[in-house]
Amino acid sequence: MKNKHLASLLVATSGTCALVSCASGTQSTPARPNIVYILADDMGYGDVKALNPQSKIPTPVLDSMVHNGIAFTDAHTNSAVSTPTRYGILTGRYTFRSRLKNGVLVGHEPSLIEPERETVGTLLQRNGYTTACVGKWHLGLDWAKKDESKPLFEGDLWDIQNTENTDYMAYVGGGPKDHGFDYSYIMPASLDIAPYLYIENGKVTASTIHRAAGWKSDEARGVWYRQGDTGDDFKHEETLDTFIDKSIAFINGQKQSDKPFFLYLPLTAPHTPWLPSAQFRGKSGAGVYGDFVCMVDHAVGRVQEALKQAGLAENTIVIFTSDNGAHWLPEDIAATQHQANAQFSGMKSDVWEGGHRVPFIVTWPQGIKTGKTSDEVICTTDLMATCAEMIGVPLSENSGEDSFSFWKVLTGESHTAPLREATIHHSISGEFALRQGDWVYIDCKGSGGWSKRDENSTLQPQVQLYNVVEDPQELNNLCEQYPEKVTSMKALLEKYKNEGRSRSL
Repeated sequence: MKNKHLASLLVATSGTCALVSCASGTQSTPARPNIVYILADDMGYGDVKALNPQSKIPTPVLDSMVHNGIAFTDAHTNSAVSTPTRYGILTGRYTFRSRLKNGVLVGHEPSLIEPERETVGTLLQRNGYTTACVGKWHLGLDWAKKDESKPLFEGDLWDIQNTENTDYMAYVGGGPKDHGFDYSYIMPASLDIAPYLYIENGKVTASTIHRAAGWKSDEARGVWYRQGDTGDDFKHEETLDTFIDKSIAFINGQKQSDKPFFLYLPLTAPHTPWLPSAQFRGKSGAGVYGDFVCMVDHAVGRVQEALKQAGLAENTIVIFTSDNGAHWLPEDIAATQHQANAQFSGMKSDVWEGGHRVPFIVTWPQGIKTGKTSDEVICTTDLMATCAEMIGVPLSENSGEDSFSFWKVLTGESHTAPLREATIHHSISGEFALRQGDWVYIDCKGSGGWSKRDENSTLQPQVQLYNVVEDPQELNNLCEQYPEKVTSMKALLEKYKNEGRSRSL
């Protein structure tokens, strides 16, 4: 009977022996692991020294994570820009299935996550986790109006943010609190998109709001931000440290708790404006941007140290990744000899590899004993299915439709088939690509984003096919040599798009 009970406990707890131990004929169930998910903003695969030895940026903390955890060398965001990637992380669903078909949201747009949709937050929350979101939200918010008969905002959304009808003192809906997070301390969008405010548990923290002018420095191209409404307690150059301070406070609050926790920590850096503090100035060989990456590395170290000091590090899974590739131009490479997106073609915004291949590093001292790499193709939509397998809870039909678990990789469980049949990539302009095995099929001319490479040529085929393992720079378009592969991958892409899911039931 004892063996039968133990078998039941294994299934109910996690579906893996990693979370259950048995000693001297008795059984015990250690706490489920805590999870800290750190999302850098616009940071490339090639920025991390341990992943790109030619990097001009010292990243000792992230290097240590690589050496002591698992580095996924073929990890991808579900989009090449910010908002859709965040939607995919939290919902396990490709964002083109939502109302957002291209681009990103700005600061005063309504919530993108549908009210009843399952998120990683709601999944873990209803299964005994304390949940927190600290950092850049960028998924829309439901702002209250002062006058319901007037529009919420007027003028140019990007540059003016004339929002005199916004009731900043009312509850701000549609944010983390309404999507599965017990505690939240966020800013609405990017560090260069107004309004510039902190919102704690749905309430703006500022006592007054003023209309601040935009700012631009001649120091580097990335040192600027747009004008817009700004809280009296908000300083652009302090946001990264503020969010780390709030995260540490949350971690310290979990010391005596008997519940595991999930901390979603989307950073504001190294997205523009590039604002490294004084101690990081000149630390890299990649200009102000590189110095800001150094500050990100240090911020991750502060979180790790807080976990250690709180006695929580051993059973905490820390995931570090980025929301898309770096916005690193050819002239930046020429000036610094630093390749922020490593050897991959393109950059943030593109359907080419550099737009969505990102660092993805996982540490878990209790479960991952030595550093290793995995060449499994994974996607940022995969967090939900991974968490579900970890806690032994099946996903419903209408949640995590594009999420595949990589829990087997974390626990070292053997597996032969790829975790994913195929993976969709998506550009800022809404163009699609499909990765399957070593191959990527791109359903458009050019990058689908900001990179340029003769896409207007009448001689260039309307589609692209590359073996990205042999040709990571995507220079040798093989669509004419392998028409059958183009046809089959195009058909699978359309199937995924039309059926509303890529994960089988």
